[in-house]
Amino acid sequence: MGLWLISTDTLAGSRFVVSPLAETIASFMALERGTPHHPGERSWLDAHLPAYRARLAADPLTAQTAKAAIGPAWNADYLTPIPDPEALPTFEQELAVIRATEPATARSDLTVSYGGPLPPALERDDLAERTADLLEWVWRHAVRPYWERRRRILEADIAARTAQLGRGGWSAALDGLRPGMRWLGDGRLRINAHPYPPRQLDATQLLFVPVTVKAGWSAWGDGGRRHALVYTCSGALAEAGRTQVPEALGALLGPARARVLVLLDTPKSTSQLVALTGQGLGSVGRHLKVLLDAGLAVRRRAGRSVLYFRSAAGEVLVNAAAGEQSGA
Repeated sequence: MGLWLISTDTLAGSRFVVSPLAETIASFMALERGTPHHPGERSWLDAHLPAYRARLAADPLTAQTAKAAIGPAWNADYLTPIPDPEALPTFEQELAVIRATEPATARSDLTVSYGGPLPPALERDDLAERTADLLEWVWRHAVRPYWERRRRILEADIAARTAQLGRGGWSAALDGLRPGMRWLGDGRLRINAHPYPPRQLDATQLLFVPVTVKAGWSAWGDGGRRHALVYTCSGALAEAGRTQVPEALGALLGPARARVLVLLDTPKSTSQLVALTGQGLGSVGRHLKVLLDAGLAVRRRAGRSVLYFRSAAGEVLVNAAAGEQSGA
């Protein structure tokens, strides 16, 4: 299995961070894949996939580079640099790391991800630059217009996982973070089911990086000084496209307030609720106050964030309304 052996010091210094470049790389992977994982991703692909394919059709060399960078079992290492949590870099600053990749390194990394010798057309020195240009296009056209909303979702996911960590330890926070991932205890983190040799993580910084698009990868660099695990956050974009409000519940509470209550099946911050509902911060705040006063929701502080979720009474109300609707 893919097993990471994590020292106590490394574990104590682990952090969740937001990276605009990671979000862009995940979006690039989704565009290359071309098939949605949920309704929210379908609408996004419908909006941007035709232009992405036209961009590649006009630049066949970049299209070949893109396909080689996302290999059958491994991504090209230069494609997925590790974010610097201390610098809080902008997208452009993060992208500069890819642009600065040495030509020989880019070719070597692509040979590994491609799974064999590169096509003759890719034996050139501008592969990293072409990759960076394509990622910049994806950021500008398909990510930046949604970035503020996505960033709020990512921050809310981090707040929720931090709360899980406080309540149930690393097992609660990390189990299921990625397919096959599980905290085994005693400093052992299984990151996947592949039969790779165990990797010892001492004197390194371990980062967990959420993205809103269905994607994930592991990365290490800086001579082993930093490791990162990129994971899909808790279905936020999927929820936006599929949340169903029972008709009876909407009639009782009002559609907007009922939708907030339905979304509180898992802990969420006001920022996440704003992003998922499309309602203003003031409206979401008023709905939460009514739900709290009625005993249908409760709240808990997680670090600097406050998370809201349904109370037992709220669960009964939502489930009763859903059962009534399904039996209608």
